[in-house]
Amino acid sequence: MSSSIDCTIKTEHLAVGYSKFPIVGDISLNMHPGELLVLIGTNGSGKSTILKTMAGLLQPINGQLKILGSAPGSLPKRVAYLPQHPVSTHTLPLRVRDVVAMGRFAHLGLFNKPTTHDNKVVENSMRLTGIDSQANDPIRDLSGGQQQRTHLAQVLTRQAEVLLLDEPTAGLDVNGRKLVAELIASERARGVTVVMATHELQDAEQANTVMLLAQRVVSIGAPEVALRDEYLRECFGFTQPH
Repeated sequence: MSSSIDCTIKTEHLAVGYSKFPIVGDISLNMHPGELLVLIGTNGSGKSTILKTMAGLLQPINGQLKILGSAPGSLPKRVAYLPQHPVSTHTLPLRVRDVVAMGRFAHLGLFNKPTTHDNKVVENSMRLTGIDSQANDPIRDLSGGQQQRTHLAQVLTRQAEVLLLDEPTAGLDVNGRKLVAELIASERARGVTVVMATHELQDAEQANTVMLLAQRVVSIGAPEVALRDEYLRECFGFTQPH
């Protein structure tokens, strides 16, 4: 077992919620480089609230939370967050390339010009997510799935050590879902810790740790432990097909 110094995400009795009202409490876990944590539950179960807290957008209500040994939100170059509903400014004539390039702002600052390296990172991220052929198209002209691929590319350009992904496969077809799985595997291979929220059980197959949520932690552990029939019944009202 790695020591706590190696922990990329560490929580102790963490409670998350809004305006001091907890939605999910008593979350304790240690995540390490290259590991995948999958948060599973229905809408309103607390998945997004946990991710927003890890991203530093919400303050923990109770307990401890450290991301790469620091307070959430304090390491923008090292932690990247994909919200469930990314904001695309449809009133502005932004191209796909412009939106993806915004992912480099944390490294560049607002006033420094992109370097050759930055441009290569942007091009590579668009290629990896299969949106490179639309690089010069206005973001507002894209389908929902194409927009999701664009926002995934933006997150990849951060070259972060921790990826927080809220429903990254939303709006994607079978090929898109496969692509996301491959991207996550590739990021993990270079030592990135990934936390992904989903309501799809198959997204949990490759996880190190699964947290099943229903406004509380129903179960936590390896997929074969956390997704036992009795827990799924409690969370979803059904069991896995055998």
